[in-house]
Amino acid sequence: MSNVERFSIEDDSVNLLLNKFQAHRGHTLNSPTVSATLTSPLEGIIGVKLVHWAGQNDNGPHYHLNKTTGHTKIQHDEAEKKLNYTSGSLNLALNTSANELALEFQSPAGKKLTGQSFRSIGYVRDQRTEKHRYEDGMFAERQGYMLAGLDLGVGEKVYGLGERFGPLAKNGQTVDIWNEDGGTSSDLAYKNIPFYISSKGYGVFVNHPGKVSLEVQSERTTRVNISVPGEEIEYFVVYGATPKDILNRYTSLTGRPALVPSWSYNLWLTTSFTTNYDEETVTGFLDGFRDRDIPLGVFHFDCFWMKSYQWCDFDFDSDMFPDALGYLKRLKERGLRISVWINPYIAQASPLFEEGKKNGYFIKRTDGSVWQWDLWQAGMAIVDFTNPAASKWYNAHLERLAEMGVDSFKTDFAERIPVKGVQYHNGADPERMHNYYALLYNKIVYETLSNRVGRNQGLLFARSTAPGGQAYPVHWGGDCESTFEAMAESLRGGLSLMLSGYIFWASDIGGFEGTPPPALYKRWVQFGLLSTHSRLHGSSSFRVPWIYGEDCSDVLRDCVKRKLLLIPYILQEALKGHGNGTPLMRPLFLEFPGDLNTYAIDTQYLFGPNLLVAPVFTEEGEVTFYVPQSPDDEAGKWISWFDHSKSYESGRWYTETHGFDTMPILIRPGSVTVTNPTIKGPEDDALEGIELLVNGRLRAETTVEIVNSAQSDEILKTVRVSPTEDGKVEANGHSVKLVYVA
Repeated sequence: MSNVERFSIEDDSVNLLLNKFQAHRGHTLNSPTVSATLTSPLEGIIGVKLVHWAGQNDNGPHYHLNKTTGHTKIQHDEAEKKLNYTSGSLNLALNTSANELALEFQSPAGKKLTGQSFRSIGYVRDQRTEKHRYEDGMFAERQGYMLAGLDLGVGEKVYGLGERFGPLAKNGQTVDIWNEDGGTSSDLAYKNIPFYISSKGYGVFVNHPGKVSLEVQSERTTRVNISVPGEEIEYFVVYGATPKDILNRYTSLTGRPALVPSWSYNLWLTTSFTTNYDEETVTGFLDGFRDRDIPLGVFHFDCFWMKSYQWCDFDFDSDMFPDALGYLKRLKERGLRISVWINPYIAQASPLFEEGKKNGYFIKRTDGSVWQWDLWQAGMAIVDFTNPAASKWYNAHLERLAEMGVDSFKTDFAERIPVKGVQYHNGADPERMHNYYALLYNKIVYETLSNRVGRNQGLLFARSTAPGGQAYPVHWGGDCESTFEAMAESLRGGLSLMLSGYIFWASDIGGFEGTPPPALYKRWVQFGLLSTHSRLHGSSSFRVPWIYGEDCSDVLRDCVKRKLLLIPYILQEALKGHGNGTPLMRPLFLEFPGDLNTYAIDTQYLFGPNLLVAPVFTEEGEVTFYVPQSPDDEAGKWISWFDHSKSYESGRWYTETHGFDTMPILIRPGSVTVTNPTIKGPEDDALEGIELLVNGRLRAETTVEIVNSAQSDEILKTVRVSPTEDGKVEANGHSVKLVYVA
């Protein structure tokens, strides 16, 4: 489309009719038009909706978006043929001159951020589809796709799009937003989010629950080409002066991340996936952790807590656990929280299958029969969560387990959702339900727990998600191999998800597939205990440390206790992320957008704002890392966590070799990091024993928030740390210990 035929202004929106190049009136015949609507759901966010045919049925689903009114300004200059649509600090300049259609999104200074220029809006037909029949002549049908191409500038980088395991910068990649179970060594992803952040100061959210295809400089080097099947596409440009501002606005649109209970920051241990285990095996593991003084907070029963072929029936296998209720009680007496594995599927051998079939609780074929197949579980059916009765039925089984003592559910799968020849209870479009299904699944399970334990106290361990899923934490990285390369893939996936509206993430420590060699196990332990959530998990082998050598037990103990030391810091940063969408694990450029060297780095990260972490990805312990530049550099140098006499210059690369008792963890200059070396678990008293680590000179007053470990959205006390004339600091009269690291 290259011409604005006409437009109208209605309250806070603009409606336009777009068509092809118009040399004369005859060009209005035998060619399509596209209707465009400009809207602004929230200040600083502008949406463009492009529609080819408006007569299609809309059976949903739709992502929930938060909206307000009264923040837009519309100006039209008839003489100049210009229209400006402004929302807060973001302006969309539209050229309405004949055959000169152009959309340009501009910063407050009038600088172009992105836009749609020549041949960037279109409707594409593909006759290579099943419904196309040549003999139908002029009435032959074709699959249609809406296309929107958004401009990229020189050197501009693109990030996000969910948990993706390839290079952090998505330039040169083709990305399909389509949930699939592909592990971490492919371009498939469990967590597909059609939202990206640009290094130029804006983000783009494509508001479409179906398959969204993005060509990020992979088809045209000057654009991100976005296409969706069907007759319409809608995208929102999200402005932000910094990457954090963009995440703040995006999560205000799609939903703020929920908080999690403090106990979830403990170390989690699982039975692993296909291992043989019973009560005696589990008890032996727990005794081993106790005897080695390794703090453990959560025990997870993976899938074989239920009988084979009966997943899910929500009943402990009586052959392995003859007294399940009593055993869970005994685990609770050890001070452990309990997690169990579930999925949204009901196998034919499950006692629940006939009940679900009879009452219409499953996704159906178009002939009304239950949709089934033999992959994963024999005769597997899928619960239809668009049916309120089915959701209530599923919920009742979760409630029963919660009554037994289960604290959390690992919501596995939800990617294997069919799209052809199926129907939902509410008539929803199957293709649009494919990704959206994971959102429904996690929502129902999360709300089951939250309704029992209160606000911000529910917790999942989820593999799949969709936009808005940050409201149902936590998410983990899926099936990775037991290699250093897969560990690096996992980190890239986690950082990519953190740029997509999520603030919590975990990986399978040690790798899922295979058995890790001791060196890899110890290095993944170091990395995994500096993730927001930490779980030892594998496929066919256990992940208890002494299997790999007692030195692995020593490394795990040290890493767990270091994380416990940091609990006040983690609670503080999680609460901030809950309010503004800033994740705890941060790519370097998110914290240091002014340092251009940080934009290509995906092998290290910031844990909160103050700690630089560079995981070791080599057998020999060699690691190369970059120390970023920031306005805080005048406050001093970065300091090693392990050796306070060791300092690092900003803006430099370093190569070091580390034994298994250390790794590169650097404390930011001019920072105050709240710790507590006295606590034994995340739920311990948050105030008693607080220490503030001070590195260098403070440029201004720093606020430290002590968060209630019993209710993670409450601040117990605010400590204001101020610089003094002699370069030291004072802590607002509160009895906290100041520890100077430089």
